[in-house]
Amino acid sequence: MTQENTTSTPAKKLLDQVREKIRFKHYSISTEKTYISWIKHYIVFNGKRHPADMGAVEVERFLTYLANDRHVSSATQNQALSAILFLYRDVLALGLPWLDGFERSKKPRRLPVVLTPLEVQALLRESSSAPEPVGLIVRLLYGTGMRLMEAVRLRVKDVEFTRQEIIVRDGKGGKDRITMLPGSLLEAMNRQLAIRREWHDEDIRAGKAGVWLPDALAVKYPNAPREWGWQYIFAARKYSIDPRSQVERRHHVDEKQVQRYVKKAAFAAGIVKPTSPHTLRHSFATHILQAGYDIRTVQELLGHSDVSTTMIYTHVLNKGGRGVISPLDNL
Repeated sequence: MTQENTTSTPAKKLLDQVREKIRFKHYSISTEKTYISWIKHYIVFNGKRHPADMGAVEVERFLTYLANDRHVSSATQNQALSAILFLYRDVLALGLPWLDGFERSKKPRRLPVVLTPLEVQALLRESSSAPEPVGLIVRLLYGTGMRLMEAVRLRVKDVEFTRQEIIVRDGKGGKDRITMLPGSLLEAMNRQLAIRREWHDEDIRAGKAGVWLPDALAVKYPNAPREWGWQYIFAARKYSIDPRSQVERRHHVDEKQVQRYVKKAAFAAGIVKPTSPHTLRHSFATHILQAGYDIRTVQELLGHSDVSTTMIYTHVLNKGGRGVISPLDNL
């Protein structure tokens, strides 16, 4: 019993150090949970030994186990490697030569799943029965090309009705960008904001009107968390406890709720393609390219750093193989 406690105590302290470093670097709560999970898994897999006592052999053995025994994807394996490298470089501050020797698994190049306009119509029709604001979020994903987390984290101040634009803050890679606000959603968005304003007034009366702010903004502007402009547009119906500050307040709607309804709507619409909220982003990009907009415009709307990432949608546009007509059709 004594030996077991001796081995588990350093691991617990170490994970606290990992959390502190992640929060110091202002990583998201989802990244924190993911990194903590992989580091725990790595330590347990290697007999609860302290990472400082392990090295390249143990890391490689763990990654091999994930690929061969767990059959994880290359993306998942790379995610685990990122967590382990973060542990050694940023937490333990070990400048070990072998850290730079690991090659990341090559992600298979796959074409994105894209729905046809008719399939999108059917999906949106089925998702209209979802409880609001889920149905509105689904329409917004296709109408703007936003990622799911960008949509659920949308704040009041970042929607401009006059210019019909949305400012996407702190997107992938920490970048801001501007996308359009579809005219067909203006009325629905106004209704959502009216409901949200009522909730905000209730939150003020209850003393729970605060909202999470990025970085040190809450310290610099102490009144900002309670201001209307900073509130999430798509807020959860119930209060929840912030896992970091332990403050009870209203968070944004759970993204898993949107994922479930998209899957349910796709099934009800008879869509056999694997469909998720991200499929709507792929469909948005492909359909505006089909409408004749140039690749650079699409790149900016999607927030891609490199146009080569956006170019993948041009492959989907080709009819058949590279637009070539089959000789069978010429007989």
